[in-house]
Amino acid sequence: MAKRDYYDTLGVPKNATEEDIKKAYRKLAMKHHPDRNQGEGDDAKKSEEKFKEAKEAYEMLSDGQKRAAYDQYGHAGVDPAGRGGPGGENMGGFAEAFGDIFGDIFNGGRRGGGGGQQVFRGADLSYAMEITLEEAARGKDAQIRIPSWDACETCKGSGAKPGTSAKTCSTCNGAGTVHMRQGFFSIQQGCPNCHGTGKIIPEPCTTCNGAGKLKRQKTLEVKIPGGINEGMRIRSAGNGEPGTNGGPAGDLYIEIRIKDHDIFERDGDDLHCTVPVSFTTVALGGSIEVPTLAGQAEIELPEGTQHGKTFRLRGKGIKGLRSSYPGDLYAHVSVETPVKLSEHQRKLLKELDESLKKGGEKHSPNAKSWTDRVKDLFK
Repeated sequence: MAKRDYYDTLGVPKNATEEDIKKAYRKLAMKHHPDRNQGEGDDAKKSEEKFKEAKEAYEMLSDGQKRAAYDQYGHAGVDPAGRGGPGGENMGGFAEAFGDIFGDIFNGGRRGGGGGQQVFRGADLSYAMEITLEEAARGKDAQIRIPSWDACETCKGSGAKPGTSAKTCSTCNGAGTVHMRQGFFSIQQGCPNCHGTGKIIPEPCTTCNGAGKLKRQKTLEVKIPGGINEGMRIRSAGNGEPGTNGGPAGDLYIEIRIKDHDIFERDGDDLHCTVPVSFTTVALGGSIEVPTLAGQAEIELPEGTQHGKTFRLRGKGIKGLRSSYPGDLYAHVSVETPVKLSEHQRKLLKELDESLKKGGEKHSPNAKSWTDRVKDLFK
């Protein structure tokens, strides 16, 4: 049976461009590929024949010299034998036509590096830094020690024993990647033999064990901004682990931990503290000193201040990273009961207690209200 014209097979005109021919073949290959048309019926056999026919047409027309010979002499000018033929198992034309599609998908955007080797970004590192509440509020400049990698002086970074050299990986031919075909998919992955480096080191350097680098410690300057809070992270670009095959280094993330404070508790930009006050001061009223991060502040207690009363000092908190104004300080009054009384002090307190009882409920309005509520509970 006479062969169909290659251009008719692909459905393109004789002046079609290489891109037009490739697009036409992709469409036919996707439609008639045996992996997509499995079975034993006539339809499956016809699809297989059409696929082989399209494959042969593409292999001829995609080659500039063969296409010129075909245009001048027809089928007599080309001989598909030796290239797998239309009925062979050679998938070269198919892989070539689809390589730019699936290669971009499975390559993961990691092209680059020497000789087409895969380039990998280094891993990120984490460092926990503990600071005081005062340092968190005001900010500070700190120094930390982190791991780093330096080129091995023995092998000058090659990884090979002095006097020897690395060899090109025979599995991937130095590319650092290998291709695997599954049906009509062509998948690219890192070479399992050289682990993506493209090289094999027969005699590794004894100093670095073939790594070409040695782990060191380096000092890093870190600026802690004022207003930072617990759990926030500071990113130090490029100070993570180094990349592979010339890939970029990872980042270092400094995680902030704030030590417990002896006086203050932080709530966002606000601060809270408990101020112990004698019962005579809350009874008679007067001024007391309250600590702040900027020094001492003074507040006036009105006569008869009760335990748990909260006083607000505006702007005495912390100015957060994203805040326009500092928070407030809340001072909670805690009435302190005197201990280790002398006999004279006990006598005075008893006299005071008797005097207060004679005055009735006007001296203890909260106690009278509470007693009434208890009575109502048991009615």
